[in-house]
Amino acid sequence: MTLPHALPRLSTVADDYDVLLCDVWGVIHNGRESWPEACDALTKFNEQGGHVVLISNSPRPSHDVVAQLDGLGVPRSSWKAFVTSGDATRMELARRAPGPALIIGPARDDILYEGLNLDRVDKVADAAFLSVTGMIDDETETPQHYFEQLSQAAERELELICANPDRIVQRGDTIIYCGGALADLYESLGGRVTMAGKPYAPIYALSLAEAEKLMGRPVDRSRVLCIGDGVITDVLGANQQALDCLFIAQGIHGDAARGDDGAIDPLRAAALLAPETAYARYAALDLKW
Repeated sequence: MTLPHALPRLSTVADDYDVLLCDVWGVIHNGRESWPEACDALTKFNEQGGHVVLISNSPRPSHDVVAQLDGLGVPRSSWKAFVTSGDATRMELARRAPGPALIIGPARDDILYEGLNLDRVDKVADAAFLSVTGMIDDETETPQHYFEQLSQAAERELELICANPDRIVQRGDTIIYCGGALADLYESLGGRVTMAGKPYAPIYALSLAEAEKLMGRPVDRSRVLCIGDGVITDVLGANQQALDCLFIAQGIHGDAARGDDGAIDPLRAAALLAPETAYARYAALDLKW
């Protein structure tokens, strides 16, 4: 088992990178409040000539999520471009229009479908495919609430497009289920799932294209650092793209990687990565400059 290097401060390696592809939920905010030290670290990286591209598995288009970041107090100085799973998923949905599609998710995610000319239906029997952004009520529902509906879709061999590959996120002090948990259940029922967000290639292609626009030249992939707390999304995504990764080992993992001295324990961080055979070059409890 290869251990990540403990990295208490981003400034230690900042000169080695031109671009940060930084996760949002779990790294710079928890859905209820932003973390000033993490935002400050990104701002300082930008101020020193770097380029921060936020890369999120939010199922909504990036332009719609900016208001959420503003509301949580994430300064605009902490990022230069923003790409979401919603941005990448819209391309997949456009290829399948007009559907019809059975859509599962909260009303706040309806902006994902604007302008795509998708026909929407309410019954599995009438659908050509399913599109999932998350639970309709993520405060109370679990994937099992959708077992019967997903079973019917799997029997019909319908494709499920999942706009948020995250399985869980931390909202305040509460862990809630996301679209990826429904996708997992659908696959367990024999269903076919398509995803464009992390860890899949489409969202990285969009993010690196944004970085190239910012830099005005091709990106040197050896000088790109991915930052995130999700093992099966952020870390595996970086691994599949052959990009360096800083694993933020607190967040949804609590104190599992904290050593007896209160600092990051590389061995414990590696143990969190091991079940997915994932590797991070660096690990930290949280993001600081």
